Amino acid sequence: MEMRTEYKLTQYSHGAGCGCKISPKVLNTILQHKAKQLPFAGLLVGNEERDDAAVMDLGDGTAIISTTDFFMPIVDDPEDFGRIASVNAISDIYAMGGTPLLAIAILGWPINQIPADVANQVIEGSRNACSMAGIPLAGGHSIDSPEPIFGLAVTGRVNIDQLKRNGGAKVGSRLFLTKPLGVGILATAEKKGKLKVEHTNIARDSMVSLNSIGTVFGQLPQVLAMTDVTGFGLLGHLGEMCTASGLSAVLDFDKVPLLNREALDFYLTENCVPGGTTRNWDAYGDQMAPLTEYQKQLMCDPQTSGGLLVAVDPAGEQDFLAIATKYALSLECIGQMVPQRAHLVIVE
Repeated sequence: MEMRTEYKLTQYSHGAGCGCKISPKVLNTILQHKAKQLPFAGLLVGNEERDDAAVMDLGDGTAIISTTDFFMPIVDDPEDFGRIASVNAISDIYAMGGTPLLAIAILGWPINQIPADVANQVIEGSRNACSMAGIPLAGGHSIDSPEPIFGLAVTGRVNIDQLKRNGGAKVGSRLFLTKPLGVGILATAEKKGKLKVEHTNIARDSMVSLNSIGTVFGQLPQVLAMTDVTGFGLLGHLGEMCTASGLSAVLDFDKVPLLNREALDFYLTENCVPGGTTRNWDAYGDQMAPLTEYQKQLMCDPQTSGGLLVAVDPAGEQDFLAIATKYALSLECIGQMVPQRAHLVIVE
């Protein structure tokens, strides 16, 4: 019987998941406008807003949401890689309060290093994730590349009056996070070969969980702003929410959910800190109030397929929590928005 060779995908890439993202500081340079931009009357959300997806008004009270996200392997298993990359990309639609309609695949594959049937497993994982979201994987594009890359371009739809942006929070808005932090640390432990057997699926199980609750939150008027937490870490994406809302935020560090504090603490002592953590802090640390090194390692940790960060009107908080509970989501307030201060985010 022919023995099947196992390919550890994380060993073929220099980065992992959303930790591959270009830092916010460098991204600002890349996205500078050097020529006058033509106005597009129907473009409700574009590049200037630094939001999760682009949104185009269809003229009938609804809008199309368009997004793309792709990265290098964050796990060794190819099917899990496909599932995670797909759930991560679809999340941008949910973060805008929308409903996904269809996806097309983006595949880069080192054909001379990893067989095509392993890429097929990645695609199968993607089909599985798309099926969970109730959408087809309707096509795609592939190239021969030095490192494995996978992701999706996703199209969604939203009623314009239910569109959620990363701006719009008000003073007193209560902050909630729908998934715990720590994915980047655990992924780095796996890449370094230090991940313990009992911790194997902690990050994966979180990353393959759809943020479909975002479609429900989109229907709630008390949800004032929403974004998903990915490669820039909790602090980076909260900082974007603060900037877009013209406010600052105060976080209660002890209330911020973590995947497994004991495991994360162990891997931090083993120096399993993603390179993206340092890049994140270097990019936006001067806008944040001082942090301990431990707080920095957790709240700048680049998340892949992270949770939704939601700003809720305090007057509607109890109804919001009741609806979250109805969908088996147990949430606790992690902070609130305050009038603009010298720092975007203050951690207490």
